[in-house]
Amino acid sequence: MSDPNTPLPTESPEYDYPVPVYYYPRVKTRYWLHALLLALTFFTTLTVGAKFQDNFMHHQPLIGDGFPFPLLWVLHQPSNLLLGLPFALSLMGILLAHEMGHYVYCRRYHVLATLPYFLPAPTLIGTLGAFIRIKSPIRSRKALFDIGIGGPIAGFVVAMPLLFLGLALSRAGSGEPIDFGFPLVFHLAHIVCGPRVALSQTALHPIAIAAWFGMFATSLNLLPGGQLDGGHILASVWPRTHRWISICTIIALFGLSFFLFLGWLLWAIFLAIAIRHPWVPEYPPLDKPRRWIAFCGLVMLVITIAPRPFAGLSIYDFIMYWKHGG
Repeated sequence: MSDPNTPLPTESPEYDYPVPVYYYPRVKTRYWLHALLLALTFFTTLTVGAKFQDNFMHHQPLIGDGFPFPLLWVLHQPSNLLLGLPFALSLMGILLAHEMGHYVYCRRYHVLATLPYFLPAPTLIGTLGAFIRIKSPIRSRKALFDIGIGGPIAGFVVAMPLLFLGLALSRAGSGEPIDFGFPLVFHLAHIVCGPRVALSQTALHPIAIAAWFGMFATSLNLLPGGQLDGGHILASVWPRTHRWISICTIIALFGLSFFLFLGWLLWAIFLAIAIRHPWVPEYPPLDKPRRWIAFCGLVMLVITIAPRPFAGLSIYDFIMYWKHGG
């Protein structure tokens, strides 16, 4: 058996110089763990979605008494869980599509990767998301690009029809206690099929809430830096400028955290810790069609990002709150 740390130089028609090839033994998949996390996440999102749907049906704000996590409310009447199907299936469909977009391209390029790990949590939406682990090197810029952008595109394709459906099912109302910031794609979809009132005065259907979080997750992953999906895309298009653009992204996120949303600070710290991208051969360079797709990825980031996803939660807002005595 070959030593996994010893590269074996081989000639490949795809490269004009010897490329090190590593042997990585296949890791046994723990199907039971993936299935357990999937089931638990489905339950937690179903629980949250049931309360969302019940509030929507009774003309109550979706996000009000349903937070914190409404577990006791569901246990009191388990049949209420069925109400959560629209939200749970929508949100998990977006997350699953995103992760499988990565996984399918990993399989195509013979890159070892795990099945998606879903993360159940008693949060506002019942989950912290999902991820896959890549366990072997990515051998070309083309493979890196396809793996990186495959997830956001797949998630976006699933989220778009859910967004239109969710807005079509929404109604005019008093809005939500949580002041959502809406990305550009929401405003465009609202013009087409939303209620004839401002988004801030719209009572969102749970499917629209799922689409909002799906778009938000897509924009987070597309941030150009580190080892996020956007970082993979950046490293495949401009590998030599990856570090500098990542630094610019971190600086921008620090600024956004002060004026718009504190959560950007966490992402800035995360990018700073994982700023270094794993080495990928520079040759052959990325082809022109994929560069155009990369531009489409940038457009996707612009239309899905909400610079201020939740109002009143910036560092500046907290400073002013403390300054005036809470």
